[in-house]
Amino acid sequence: MLHCGPGLVRARFLLRLPQRRHRRIVPMTARPSLLPRLALLLSTLAPAAFAANPLTVIPAPAQVQAAQGGFALTPQVLVRPADAAAEPTARQFVEGLARGSGLRLALAPAGRAKKGEIAFAIDPKASASPEGYVLEIDANGVRARAADPRGLFYAAVTLWQLAPARGETAAAVLPAGRITDAPRFGWRGLMLDSARHFQSVEQIKSLLDVMALHKFNTFHWHLTDDQGWRIEIKRYPRLTEAGSCRIPAGDGGIGADGKPAPYCGFYTQDQVREVVAYAAQRHITVMPEFDIPGHATAAISAYPELGVSGKPIEVSNEWGVNTNLFNADESTMQFLENVLAEMIPLFPGRYFHLGGDEAVKDQWKASPRMQARIKELGLKDEEALQGWMLKRLERFLVSHDRLMIGWDEIIDGGLPPEAAVMSWRGTEGGLTAARLGHDVVMVPSSDLYLDYLQTDSPDEPPGRPSNINLQRVYAFEPVPAALEPAQRHHILGVQANIWTEHSRSFARVEHALFPRAAAVAETGWSPTDKRDFADFRSRLPHLLALYRAWGADYAQTPFQPKVEIAPGETAGKVRITLTDRLGYDDVRYSTDGSAPTAASPRYEAPLELALPVTLQAASFWNGQPLAAPVTRTLSIEGLRSRSDEELAQCTGKLMLRLEDDGPREGPRAVFNVDIFNPCWEWKQADLRGIDSVQVHAGQLPYYFQLAHDESLRTFQPSHSAYGELVLRDGCEGPTLASVKLPAKPGADGFSTLTAKLPKTARKAQADLCVYFTGDTRPTMWVLDRMTLVPAK
Repeated sequence: MLHCGPGLVRARFLLRLPQRRHRRIVPMTARPSLLPRLALLLSTLAPAAFAANPLTVIPAPAQVQAAQGGFALTPQVLVRPADAAAEPTARQFVEGLARGSGLRLALAPAGRAKKGEIAFAIDPKASASPEGYVLEIDANGVRARAADPRGLFYAAVTLWQLAPARGETAAAVLPAGRITDAPRFGWRGLMLDSARHFQSVEQIKSLLDVMALHKFNTFHWHLTDDQGWRIEIKRYPRLTEAGSCRIPAGDGGIGADGKPAPYCGFYTQDQVREVVAYAAQRHITVMPEFDIPGHATAAISAYPELGVSGKPIEVSNEWGVNTNLFNADESTMQFLENVLAEMIPLFPGRYFHLGGDEAVKDQWKASPRMQARIKELGLKDEEALQGWMLKRLERFLVSHDRLMIGWDEIIDGGLPPEAAVMSWRGTEGGLTAARLGHDVVMVPSSDLYLDYLQTDSPDEPPGRPSNINLQRVYAFEPVPAALEPAQRHHILGVQANIWTEHSRSFARVEHALFPRAAAVAETGWSPTDKRDFADFRSRLPHLLALYRAWGADYAQTPFQPKVEIAPGETAGKVRITLTDRLGYDDVRYSTDGSAPTAASPRYEAPLELALPVTLQAASFWNGQPLAAPVTRTLSIEGLRSRSDEELAQCTGKLMLRLEDDGPREGPRAVFNVDIFNPCWEWKQADLRGIDSVQVHAGQLPYYFQLAHDESLRTFQPSHSAYGELVLRDGCEGPTLASVKLPAKPGADGFSTLTAKLPKTARKAQADLCVYFTGDTRPTMWVLDRMTLVPAK
């Protein structure tokens, strides 16, 4: 799925690059060193007042009544369920507390709670919401009550978060008070794409664990697409025999023996049951997605008769929007219903996702058979044909006690009568659906697509265009102000999505999700008057400690200072500006080779440092580092060279952070490139005394399916056989130099090209703009490094 909004708003790409040199591999998942684990403090004194020990719970509870004192957690404390109905939650609390804090409490037999115990009870009067709960904490114990096991579980989750995490120095005390809590929305979801890159069952379970820590209740599992079919269907074995494997492009698809090495993976029905049961224990509903009629290449590769042409095709190893569609023949409709019939018993949740997005109708328009089918059914056009297919499948789902949900394109062909809509192309589709009386889940790509880059750090792993930072995710409001009050009940909730073209490893999935998923969780749970980013930010460090304790590989980059480098006021010096990305405003730095500590100099104003120097900087909260320090080694020579990550994109039409395709395993090189207009700019380059500019760049295979958006790609006319490297002063400014390009690149796939500057350009600053001429399809240019060469 492209899912980028109009045209290319949702392009989830991963460029396939052939083997070449692998430079500047950046550790994407480096974790901060954990603080020394301290023994839990066994407090016999009255702890500090609740008001002086603010709640660190995410999402923020609906109502909190503060009280003095608290309840000390000691190894002697017992956890007691009131009866058998409360026992599973009590047991889960014990396990979660041990995992997060390191303190393992004993589970007492069911019965009446005693003084000094943590008690769990089902109480029909506790809350009007099945997910609501009441927590009462004082020096005599903890009492958790809820009308439903779901709410009781969320009470346990809140207690997990109230306890100090392993590595924290806080006293092992639950702050006193009363919490009366229930979620704002009934749908609090997270979507994972397992079609582009496959995750193991154990990885899925670990994700469900951390989802539970955030009180998410819906796991949207994207299981079918052009690049892979991931679920066993016994009636159609070739869906997994053939459709679950693709041959990656370039070196990623070549084994040690030189033969094609497929990328494969699918879940057996037993494994699906295992995941669904595991999720249910955490009160998470698993909703599958079977995408129809587009994103169907993997299924058609297994059974070509399902396609429009009927000809054999391969599982796609290209990203973007593929034009292959299911046909609308009766035999194909039977196939679709048969697949649904096998999937429905595996997923007992109410909703079933049928996709409906990005179905480019070119094949249907060009097919006499599909045109005849449209006339046979008495339909207006191809959009109506898609609508007919989905309405029929909706009737099938309803007959099996399920409801259909689809992406907002399903509105275009006429909404099926009982279908719900996931609004991803902004919130407009959700507005339309709600006004038509249909339920909506808000998932706008502009705010809640977490495979987008989250900072402008050069240490970010590959990702999609633009930047959706934590502040932006947190600021999203699911109920549009324009929606009439009478229709607002149709907004079921909110969901974050991660598409995995760029997430070759599970560590990258976690990097993309956390901590931004925490912001989505608070949006879905907390009342609007409890949502405040500054307060959220103050609670976040405790959640980071829980991430470490639970083994979640959260992103370091948002918590690392931004480093901006400029020439110093005098020769031989550099000017450094440090910015805390999230506003914690306690940045410490060092230049002596040691990691910064709370005692290191605090950054107050731009630094003038003599070269060479190695700078390390870290952001702190309450005296503790929030992430591993960012390190920059600087020299006079180094300041004359910049990598692609340090250069601007000239137009920013669709900048992607792309990964090399090799080696098959392990880290790969990463490049920033605007795939519609490959052009790079070094702003305010100091050309005084510079004789020439060296550019290290190469042509890489271009493996994107862009459908109708292919026409948006830009190519500058060439004036020689293989094109030119052009150097300009500003992207629209005068040409400074032009160098003919070689017929073949170097052995590593790249070439170093030297452009001599005219004398008139050697005395001032300039915005050095670099691009390459000629229509290079099926390849594209990627720049590795630009270097200023001084006159001898």
